Amino acid sequence: MKHLSLYLSILFLLLFASEGLFAQEVNLSGEIRPRFEYRHGYKTLSPDGADGVSFISQRTRLNGFFANENFKVGLVIQDVRVWGDVSQLNTSDINGPAIHEAWGEAMINQRLSIKVGRQEIVYDDSRIFGNVGWAQQARSHDAAIIKYYPSKIHHIELGLAYNANGESLFKTDYTVNSYKTLQYIWYHGNFGKAGLSFLALNNGMAYAKDSVTQNIAYCQTFGPRFTYGKDEFTFDVAAYYQVGKNARNNDLSAMYFSANASHKLSNKFTIGIGGEYLSGTNTVDQGQTEEKDKSFTPHYGTNHKFNGWMDYFYVGSYNESNGLIDLYLPLTYSIEKLTFKLVPHYFMAAATVAKKDITGEWKDYRNGLGTEIDFSVVYKVTNSFDISGGYSQMLGTETLQIITGGNYKNTNNWGWIMLTFKPTFFIKK
Repeated sequence: MKHLSLYLSILFLLLFASEGLFAQEVNLSGEIRPRFEYRHGYKTLSPDGADGVSFISQRTRLNGFFANENFKVGLVIQDVRVWGDVSQLNTSDINGPAIHEAWGEAMINQRLSIKVGRQEIVYDDSRIFGNVGWAQQARSHDAAIIKYYPSKIHHIELGLAYNANGESLFKTDYTVNSYKTLQYIWYHGNFGKAGLSFLALNNGMAYAKDSVTQNIAYCQTFGPRFTYGKDEFTFDVAAYYQVGKNARNNDLSAMYFSANASHKLSNKFTIGIGGEYLSGTNTVDQGQTEEKDKSFTPHYGTNHKFNGWMDYFYVGSYNESNGLIDLYLPLTYSIEKLTFKLVPHYFMAAATVAKKDITGEWKDYRNGLGTEIDFSVVYKVTNSFDISGGYSQMLGTETLQIITGGNYKNTNNWGWIMLTFKPTFFIKK
């Protein structure tokens, strides 16, 4: 409670200390987002005899923002909980309030600024960098970002991060499940109806060189993304290449490619088609130091947005994996305040899946992983309140079972209902 009082004091200081200042903007808003979920085969195929589970999680946020001609400041306090995870007479919470964002941005001039502190990093379609907004806790980074706008159509950002367990007097091992160091440059240009981005990321992960020494393994990810939109038609294509070392300091060489197109057939109905390829490593080569890791990792993206909403792939794990080929056909229908979306996926492994049989010999399996059907509906009651829900079902194969465990013959489904309140308490410009 002491920390919560401090956070609230800072927010209200942003609000009231702004009185009398010149050329400023102040905004105080919130978010309350409870979500009911039923899971039976979510993220992994359900094993025999396992019952489904239901629970309600909730994200609560208080957002403060202040800006004048010299600097900007953002502060986001959030609490993430599952209903009933503490008693009714609790004296403390399991997670408690936490700082999701706390950053300041100094405006050097009209074209150059420096943003430092804890912040969300989101670029392009959120494939490599995203805020993972579906997850109640979401993702943020401790980083410094230099922003430069050489002209109205060009935008360049340089990001830097260096992490440690805490203050210390001597060098200590980094044990947090995150990168040790990170540097990137991102460019985006708008050329009429076309857009072009380029990202180059150097990612450093701590690994144990031996029983007493920790080193950093560096991986480089780079590539372009192109978008085009005209009238009712949109198109995008992206390609990335990964080289260097993986988190275990093994040689890495991996690729990513995606292409998407959509056409708005009417004011209500939009049809799309798309696919993704994320290279993978054959099962027999996984973990072998003499073999290159060929598995692409989308690092810090909003992976729930891609490859099916049941989060079988790249959400939490699936590194050094068999890779993925994902073909999908998104359909969207909107009428007044309702939006319906149906997205069927067909998944295949990009590299050979194998398993040792009773004789100890490797047996290869077909690359088909299964079909997932995702459906959602959103009812926008007002601009600051909506109700949404969805249902997904995975029709997996024996090959998927080899990768995830469980039983592909069982019913594997997931359903959810969510209410999102986003009030604005105070705004001043």
